[in-house]
Amino acid sequence: MRHLWSFLAGLVVVPITWVLVTLGQDGSSRTVDRWVEIGTFNTANLIEPAVYLGVGGVLLGLLGTLRVSPLGPLVAGLLLVTPYVGMFVAPFEVRDAIPHGWKVFGDPLPLRLPVENGTLFLIGLLLLMAAFSRQRWQQWPRPVTEPAMAAAPTGGPRSDDFTLTDWPPAEPAERDTTPPTLGYPADPTPTDPLPRRVGGESPWSAPPRGQPRPEDTTEIR
Repeated sequence: MRHLWSFLAGLVVVPITWVLVTLGQDGSSRTVDRWVEIGTFNTANLIEPAVYLGVGGVLLGLLGTLRVSPLGPLVAGLLLVTPYVGMFVAPFEVRDAIPHGWKVFGDPLPLRLPVENGTLFLIGLLLLMAAFSRQRWQQWPRPVTEPAMAAAPTGGPRSDDFTLTDWPPAEPAERDTTPPTLGYPADPTPTDPLPRRVGGESPWSAPPRGQPRPEDTTEIR
């Protein structure tokens, strides 16, 4: 099937390429001649013929370089080479057989131009050389599929046949038995108890009992 599609693509690309190359070459030559005649140039006038040549080059590149059947490039190359080869045998008959005086979008279409200057012959040879590749004639490689894993026997053990009780019991986590603290370090020195109020007096109104009064102090009455 790929040979058939390649063959049809070659038949379609040949006339389209011929027309695009003719428009591009004729437009470029007339534009440059006009520049020389008036002594100035405007590069915008060269955009249209450049687009024609660019599209034709893309079509030829796709036909000649993609990994498809080489039957399309072979057929297209033979069709493009034939007019120029016919010029060696009967140049006037071949030239008269090519349509002349056609127009596309108001521009003249001199189809004899790429035949007379040898452009079609050059393109045809390039496409013919693309057909001399043994790998392009071979079938496309298919992806290798991995062999399927053998199924386990019906009555035999299975590697995934387990229950929740087969798992080992989880070890209990060790709990912290230390009582909670505020985070301050413990002070081993015992603290003295605060004085208590005796007989309605404040413990801070008189010095502690049982201690001698200093000699250099006087009693305030």
